[in-house]
Amino acid sequence: MRKKIKVAQIAAEIEPFSKSGGLANVMGSLPKTEAKLGANVIVITPGYGDFASSAIGPMKVIFEDVNIEVTSGIFEKATYLRGFVPDTKIPIYFVSNKKYFGNDSLTNGKIYGAKNDNARFLFFDVAALELLKLINWKPDIIHCHDWHTGLIPYFLKGRYKKNPFWTKTACLFTIHNLVYQLGHDWWLIPDNIRDDGRTPLPSFAENEAIERINFVKRAILNADAINTVSETYREEIMTRDFGEDLHRILKNRENRIFGIINGIDYNEYNPLTDPGLYQHYNARSSARKRDNKIWLQKHYGLKKGANTPLSCMTSRIVEQKGFALLLPIIGTLMEIGMQIIIMGDGDEEIAKILGDMQKNFPEQFVYTRFDSARETSLYAGSDIFILPSRFEPCGVNQLIALRYGCIPVVHHIGGLADTITNFDPRMEIGNGFTFAGYDPNSLLVAMARANETYKHKDIWRHLVVSGLREANSWIIPTKKYIELYKTTLKLRKARTKLAER
Repeated sequence: MRKKIKVAQIAAEIEPFSKSGGLANVMGSLPKTEAKLGANVIVITPGYGDFASSAIGPMKVIFEDVNIEVTSGIFEKATYLRGFVPDTKIPIYFVSNKKYFGNDSLTNGKIYGAKNDNARFLFFDVAALELLKLINWKPDIIHCHDWHTGLIPYFLKGRYKKNPFWTKTACLFTIHNLVYQLGHDWWLIPDNIRDDGRTPLPSFAENEAIERINFVKRAILNADAINTVSETYREEIMTRDFGEDLHRILKNRENRIFGIINGIDYNEYNPLTDPGLYQHYNARSSARKRDNKIWLQKHYGLKKGANTPLSCMTSRIVEQKGFALLLPIIGTLMEIGMQIIIMGDGDEEIAKILGDMQKNFPEQFVYTRFDSARETSLYAGSDIFILPSRFEPCGVNQLIALRYGCIPVVHHIGGLADTITNFDPRMEIGNGFTFAGYDPNSLLVAMARANETYKHKDIWRHLVVSGLREANSWIIPTKKYIELYKTTLKLRKARTKLAER
């Protein structure tokens, strides 16, 4: 019998236990799919808040007040709890510490945003590695996700290099968004005191120095393999425009960098069973989608009309998502008779402008704060999904939109370029509408094309049904990850032999 590959998935958030963005979606699905494909998987994540009053399922304290040496001679205590990923037998371990992950450490109820975020996740990274030793679970692969886990590859190649426990363990680091390299904006740190990624870590007692550590830079320099969440984003981050000042070290490690597009959970996002929809439907009953549109228009106070093109945008309200393009053309889109619903939280200045737009166009435009219970109802009731991001490592919203027969209009960049192809009405190929130039007029032209195509009901029905039938589940990406794990192990062995010469 072939030995199961042992994978420790380590991340700062995982659905349904904690969530601030797409990372939680990935972690909620990837370990499950890996287990289904035969991998032996465990998950390690911080235990946020007060677990004693948590309703997320039974938790068992397995180690309490363990002394963790975060940096030389400085110790913090960790308590470890164990539960299971819902509907699976996958163990999930929580690293708990009231000072770093308790309710007092959170900022406005959010996972991130504390002044000492670097200290919090430095502690977490050391504690996660110590846990694996405590439970005597030797992974073949430690799969680290995003900046919060970026010191794990550094510790494995440094502090724990000669520890026999880690002799056969390889480390894969996944970049979900290169903008986020540490717990603060990397570009605000003066050049002369930025972390070079190679010098020893400062003492944990040196608060200011700790908060300047660049977790991602150290991960890139030390991981056995690195991957991004789309193939196009892999190419982009090795350029000055998208490399976030790390493009040179990424280019130097190009032969260890790979791209794997994300998937979505087809059980969670299913218009035939989704409890958040007014009317259920699938590719064979796509006409029922119209009922969801009428419900949506009524719910948000828009002028009712089954033939009025309705667009939606579910996104963090941040500059990255392309609001500099969308805001200038909203008036024009209203003039040509479109309706738009935008749902999301974030930049309050942008949110205020969106609120003013709603006052100006009350029967055509809606801005509403993010509501997870209502999110899929927007996809189900809308005809068009808008995502004009300036850059987009992967993006899953466009995949969810297709799953609900909502046709994307996107900037041809990153993961959007890998998943959405421009519709050609003559050949009837393509699954959305894309634009190349990052300017308002290019977005307007793409929206106008979508609007005109919508008037041709047979063609639009073809687009909707094709979207509903697309296969963007986690099966294919997970198979690619398992192959990448094998490659990562080979790269580690080759690196070890080279170092021994």
